[in-house]
Amino acid sequence: LLQAEIFQEFAVQEESVTFRINLSVLLDCLTIFGTSSLPGTSTALRMCYRGYGYPLMLFLEEGGVVTVCKINTQEPDELLDFDFCNTKVVNKVILQSEGLREAFAELDMTSEVLQITMSPDKPYFRLSTFGNAGSAHLDYPKDSDLMEAFHCNQTQTNRYKISLLKPSTKALALSCKVSIRTDAQGFLSLQYMIRNEDGQICFVEYYCCPDEDIAEAE
Repeated sequence: LLQAEIFQEFAVQEESVTFRINLSVLLDCLTIFGTSSLPGTSTALRMCYRGYGYPLMLFLEEGGVVTVCKINTQEPDELLDFDFCNTKVVNKVILQSEGLREAFAELDMTSEVLQITMSPDKPYFRLSTFGNAGSAHLDYPKDSDLMEAFHCNQTQTNRYKISLLKPSTKALALSCKVSIRTDAQGFLSLQYMIRNEDGQICFVEYYCCPDEDIAEAE
């Protein structure tokens, strides 16, 4: 979610606009001047969309050089609705992101699943894997220095396929805090808080359904 406040100018004429574009093409356009600007320079971006059937226009300017990119838009896919809302949240913790980065670095990623236990009692917040080297657990007490907030109402243990969670680690690497929430069905919400160089804040939200195919480890 990119808040309107992070833009110098933000104007949308319709109530909502939805279209689909190729992500790789978008990333190529955004990095057309390279992945890092020269000292003392920055890349400015202006995005325009005229309406249905028209391309997304990107105007990138750096050091007086302007590049214009046109990205063809496509019909949007129907979005999966996880029906995840705050009123249905059972458990929620907010961690400093370094805590979750530590977990992905230390746990055995040969495991097919990441098991998350959230409980008002010990172990409070536990991440577990079941890889080639055996089971591994990483616990965070509710009074841990890495724990920003702890709101757990009942004990839940759910497993999520690591292959589905790995794409979210790109946002994790850029974030400073992460909110981890589950509802009664075990659906997982990861909300990464990212602060840009100007101190402005945006959020990346990632949803994952629990894995029901893999039997409980003994």
